[in-house]
This record gives sequence, C-alpha cells and structure tokens, in this order.
Amino acid sequence: MRGNADGLTKRQLLPSSTPARSRDLRKNAGDPERVVRRALREAFPEARFRHQVPMGRYHADFCSHGAKLIIEIDDATHAERRDRDEARTRFLEGEGSRVVRFWNNDVMGNVEGVIATIADHLPDEMKGALRG
Repeated sequence: MRGNADGLTKRQLLPSSTPARSRDLRKNAGDPERVVRRALREAFPEARFRHQVPMGRYHADFCSHGAKLIIEIDDATHAERRDRDEARTRFLEGEGSRVVRFWNNDVMGNVEGVIATIADHLPDEMKGALRG
C-alpha cells in the first residue's frame, strides 16, 4: 500500500503552505545556492538534483532522490545552531538519504572541490562529465 493507513503520501501530509514556502526559498536563494545549483546541473544532470525540497518539517537545499543524497549549504548562522542542524541531519538520514554539508565560503572559493566531493557520494552512473 502506498502512503500511510489512510493512503496519504508524505507529500500529501505536508501543510498546504509548503509549496509556497519552497517557491519563496528558491526565489530568494543566496549566491552560494545559485552557484551550487548551476554547478550541479552542469556536472550531474543524471542525478536530477532538485532545489529546496520539502522533507517533513524541513527543506533540503538540494536533493537527488535517485542517489538518496542531500546537499546542504550552510552560512555562519549554522555554527551557532549545531544542535538543530544535527537533529535535521538525523531526520533526513532517517528518511533514507545521506547528507553532505558545505560552508558558503567553500562554495564561493572552491566550487570545483565541492563538486568533486559530491561526486564521491554519487553512484557512477550519475557522475555525468566527471565519470572515469
């Protein structure tokens, strides 16, 4: 059976405001998220990363459902709220995905290194131009 006991999927159980929140987060993305979004599309088109994906009460910055991989881009405020980030990571990993985090300054100063690290977490068939 698909979904819960009532036949509702996780997506159907989300609050009705979730799609609007997702659109708002995408529309107001910072420069590091824009850089990663472009780099992911160019380097890993087969992985089909989606931006600001609702998962439970959280939004994953980037998610490849096929690879079961979530990419989080963290700014300085994340250093002050490590407990919340750890709870978020535990939830997302409990949903069956691996979570890889990068700091904004890593993205802006070394996007090639970020992409290489992401490639290490992808199955070979999803590595696109970085294959072999």
